[in-house]
Amino acid sequence: MSKILVVDDHPLIAKSLASIIAESGVGELVAIASSAKECLTLVATKDIDLVLLDINLPDGNGLDICKLITEKHPEVKVLAITTFDEYTIIRKMLENGASGYILKNCMPEEVVEGVEAVLNGETFLCHEVDLLMKKKSDQQIFLTPRETELLKLICDGYTNPEIAEKLFLGVETINSYRKNLLFKLNARNTAVLVKIALEQKLI
Repeated sequence: MSKILVVDDHPLIAKSLASIIAESGVGELVAIASSAKECLTLVATKDIDLVLLDINLPDGNGLDICKLITEKHPEVKVLAITTFDEYTIIRKMLENGASGYILKNCMPEEVVEGVEAVLNGETFLCHEVDLLMKKKSDQQIFLTPRETELLKLICDGYTNPEIAEKLFLGVETINSYRKNLLFKLNARNTAVLVKIALEQKLI
Protein backbone atom coordinates (compact mmCIF):
# COMPACT_ATOMS: atom_id res chain seq x y z
CA MET A 1 0.00 0.00 0.00
CA SER A 2 1.27 3.48 -0.87
CA LYS A 3 2.73 5.45 2.04
CA ILE A 4 1.37 8.98 2.47
CA LEU A 5 2.64 11.96 4.47
CA VAL A 6 0.23 14.82 5.27
CA VAL A 7 1.84 18.24 5.80
CA ASP A 8 -0.43 20.94 7.24
CA ASP A 9 -0.13 23.19 10.28
CA HIS A 10 -3.91 23.27 10.87
CA PRO A 11 -4.78 20.24 13.06
CA LEU A 12 -8.39 20.16 11.85
CA ILE A 13 -7.38 20.00 8.16
CA ALA A 14 -4.65 17.45 8.88
CA LYS A 15 -7.08 15.21 10.80
CA SER A 16 -9.68 15.57 8.07
CA LEU A 17 -7.15 14.48 5.40
CA ALA A 18 -6.02 11.59 7.62
CA SER A 19 -9.68 10.43 7.89
CA ILE A 20 -10.21 10.67 4.12
CA ILE A 21 -7.09 8.54 3.51
CA ALA A 22 -8.07 5.98 6.16
CA GLU A 23 -11.72 5.66 5.08
CA SER A 24 -10.99 5.43 1.35
CA GLY A 25 -8.12 2.96 1.71
CA VAL A 26 -6.29 4.92 -1.00
CA GLY A 27 -3.05 4.63 0.95
CA GLU A 28 -1.50 4.30 4.37
CA LEU A 29 -0.91 7.45 6.44
CA VAL A 30 2.68 7.32 7.66
CA ALA A 31 2.72 10.61 9.58
CA ILE A 32 1.37 14.15 9.88
CA ALA A 33 3.88 17.02 9.79
CA SER A 34 3.01 20.55 10.85
CA SER A 35 6.15 22.31 9.61
CA ALA A 36 8.52 22.41 6.65
CA LYS A 37 11.41 21.14 8.79
CA GLU A 38 9.40 18.17 10.06
CA CYS A 39 8.24 17.41 6.50
CA LEU A 40 11.78 17.33 5.04
CA THR A 41 13.06 15.19 7.94
CA LEU A 42 10.26 12.64 7.46
CA VAL A 43 10.74 12.48 3.68
CA ALA A 44 14.47 11.84 4.23
CA THR A 45 14.02 9.19 6.92
CA LYS A 46 10.75 7.39 6.14
CA ASP A 47 9.59 5.32 3.18
CA ILE A 48 7.12 7.77 1.59
CA ASP A 49 5.42 7.62 -1.83
CA LEU A 50 3.29 10.76 -1.69
CA VAL A 51 3.33 14.06 0.21
CA LEU A 52 0.05 15.97 0.58
CA LEU A 53 1.61 19.38 0.96
CA ASP A 54 0.13 22.68 2.17
CA ILE A 55 1.75 25.79 0.65
CA ASN A 56 1.53 28.09 3.66
CA LEU A 57 3.61 26.65 6.52
CA PRO A 58 4.86 28.44 9.66
CA ASP A 59 8.56 27.94 8.88
CA GLY A 60 8.64 27.75 5.11
CA ASN A 61 7.01 27.98 1.73
CA GLY A 62 5.42 24.92 0.14
CA LEU A 63 6.68 26.02 -3.28
CA ASP A 64 10.32 25.78 -2.14
CA ILE A 65 9.71 22.59 -0.15
CA CYS A 66 8.12 20.95 -3.18
CA LYS A 67 11.22 21.78 -5.26
CA LEU A 68 13.52 20.38 -2.55
CA ILE A 69 11.53 17.14 -2.25
CA THR A 70 11.25 16.47 -5.98
CA GLU A 71 14.93 17.29 -6.62
CA LYS A 72 16.35 15.28 -3.71
CA HIS A 73 13.78 12.47 -3.76
CA PRO A 74 12.46 12.19 -7.36
CA GLU A 75 10.62 8.97 -6.44
CA VAL A 76 8.37 10.91 -4.01
CA LYS A 77 5.26 12.51 -5.53
CA VAL A 78 3.89 15.83 -4.27
CA LEU A 79 0.21 16.77 -4.32
CA ALA A 80 -0.45 20.37 -3.25
CA ILE A 81 -3.51 20.94 -1.06
CA THR A 82 -4.09 24.59 -0.32
CA THR A 83 -6.43 27.59 -0.23
CA PHE A 84 -4.38 29.49 -2.84
CA ASP A 85 -6.19 29.61 -6.16
CA GLU A 86 -3.97 32.15 -7.98
CA TYR A 87 -2.77 31.12 -11.43
CA THR A 88 0.87 32.12 -10.77
CA ILE A 89 1.09 30.03 -7.58
CA ILE A 90 -0.49 26.98 -9.24
CA ARG A 91 1.88 27.34 -12.18
CA LYS A 92 4.94 27.73 -9.93
CA MET A 93 3.97 24.72 -7.80
CA LEU A 94 3.69 22.53 -10.90
CA GLU A 95 6.94 23.93 -12.31
CA ASN A 96 8.60 23.04 -8.99
CA GLY A 97 7.67 19.40 -9.48
CA ALA A 98 4.19 18.95 -7.96
CA SER A 99 2.13 16.27 -9.70
CA GLY A 100 -1.19 17.76 -8.68
CA TYR A 101 -3.02 20.69 -7.13
CA ILE A 102 -6.14 20.52 -4.96
CA LEU A 103 -8.02 23.29 -3.15
CA LYS A 104 -9.06 22.76 0.46
CA ASN A 105 -12.72 23.47 -0.36
CA CYS A 106 -12.97 20.50 -2.74
CA MET A 107 -14.97 17.38 -1.95
CA PRO A 108 -13.34 14.38 -0.19
CA GLU A 109 -13.99 12.30 -3.35
CA GLU A 110 -11.80 14.70 -5.31
CA VAL A 111 -8.98 14.34 -2.77
CA VAL A 112 -9.14 10.56 -3.18
CA GLU A 113 -9.25 10.89 -6.98
CA GLY A 114 -6.23 13.22 -6.85
CA VAL A 115 -4.21 10.87 -4.64
CA GLU A 116 -4.99 7.90 -6.90
CA ALA A 117 -4.12 9.82 -10.08
CA VAL A 118 -0.81 11.13 -8.75
CA LEU A 119 0.21 7.72 -7.38
CA ASN A 120 -0.51 6.33 -10.87
CA GLY A 121 1.95 8.81 -12.37
CA GLU A 122 -0.65 11.24 -13.70
CA THR A 123 -1.01 14.99 -13.19
CA PHE A 124 -4.17 15.96 -11.29
CA LEU A 125 -5.93 19.31 -10.94
CA CYS A 126 -9.14 19.60 -8.94
CA HIS A 127 -12.17 20.81 -10.92
CA GLU A 128 -11.94 24.45 -9.82
CA VAL A 129 -8.20 24.67 -10.64
CA ASP A 130 -8.76 22.82 -13.92
CA LEU A 131 -11.31 25.47 -14.98
CA LEU A 132 -8.97 28.28 -13.97
CA MET A 133 -6.09 26.82 -16.00
CA LYS A 134 -8.35 26.19 -19.00
CA LYS A 135 -9.48 29.82 -18.90
CA LYS A 136 -5.86 30.92 -18.98
CA SER A 137 -4.89 28.43 -21.67
CA ASP A 138 -7.59 29.77 -24.00
CA GLN A 139 -4.98 32.39 -24.74
CA GLN A 140 -2.46 31.62 -27.51
CA ILE A 141 -0.19 28.71 -26.62
CA PHE A 142 3.48 29.45 -27.20
CA LEU A 143 5.95 26.58 -27.23
CA THR A 144 9.72 26.93 -27.35
CA PRO A 145 11.56 25.07 -30.19
CA ARG A 146 12.75 22.49 -27.60
CA GLU A 147 9.18 21.94 -26.34
CA THR A 148 7.91 21.53 -29.92
CA GLU A 149 10.65 18.97 -30.59
CA LEU A 150 9.79 17.07 -27.41
CA LEU A 151 6.06 17.18 -28.18
CA LYS A 152 6.66 15.68 -31.62
CA LEU A 153 8.66 12.80 -30.08
CA ILE A 154 5.94 12.19 -27.46
CA CYS A 155 3.32 12.11 -30.24
CA ASP A 156 5.51 9.64 -32.13
CA GLY A 157 5.29 7.32 -29.11
CA TYR A 158 8.81 7.60 -27.73
CA THR A 159 9.34 7.00 -23.99
CA ASN A 160 11.14 9.48 -21.72
CA PRO A 161 14.43 7.48 -21.68
CA GLU A 162 14.33 7.20 -25.50
CA ILE A 163 13.66 10.95 -25.84
CA ALA A 164 16.48 11.72 -23.36
CA GLU A 165 18.87 9.65 -25.51
CA LYS A 166 17.74 11.35 -28.74
CA LEU A 167 18.05 14.88 -27.33
CA PHE A 168 21.22 14.15 -25.30
CA LEU A 169 19.50 15.21 -22.08
CA GLY A 170 18.93 13.56 -18.70
CA VAL A 171 15.70 11.62 -18.08
CA GLU A 172 14.84 13.98 -15.17
CA THR A 173 15.17 16.96 -17.54
CA ILE A 174 12.79 15.28 -19.99
CA ASN A 175 10.37 14.52 -17.11
CA SER A 176 10.45 18.20 -16.20
CA TYR A 177 9.87 19.28 -19.84
CA ARG A 178 7.00 16.80 -20.17
CA LYS A 179 5.41 18.11 -16.95
CA ASN A 180 5.68 21.68 -18.29
CA LEU A 181 4.05 20.60 -21.57
CA LEU A 182 1.17 18.94 -19.71
CA PHE A 183 0.80 22.15 -17.74
CA LYS A 184 1.08 24.53 -20.71
CA LEU A 185 -1.44 22.59 -22.78
CA ASN A 186 -3.63 21.94 -19.74
CA ALA A 187 -3.56 18.21 -20.40
CA ARG A 188 -4.25 15.78 -17.55
CA ASN A 189 -2.17 12.99 -19.07
CA THR A 190 -0.07 12.07 -22.13
CA ALA A 191 -3.04 10.79 -24.17
CA VAL A 192 -4.81 14.16 -23.77
CA LEU A 193 -1.52 15.94 -24.55
CA VAL A 194 -1.20 14.11 -27.88
CA LYS A 195 -4.87 14.81 -28.70
CA ILE A 196 -4.48 18.57 -28.04
CA ALA A 197 -1.21 18.71 -30.00
CA LEU A 198 -2.88 17.15 -33.04
CA GLU A 199 -6.14 19.12 -32.74
CA GLN A 200 -4.34 22.46 -32.39
CA LYS A 201 -1.71 21.55 -35.01
CA LEU A 202 1.13 22.29 -32.61
CA ILE A 203 3.50 19.87 -34.39
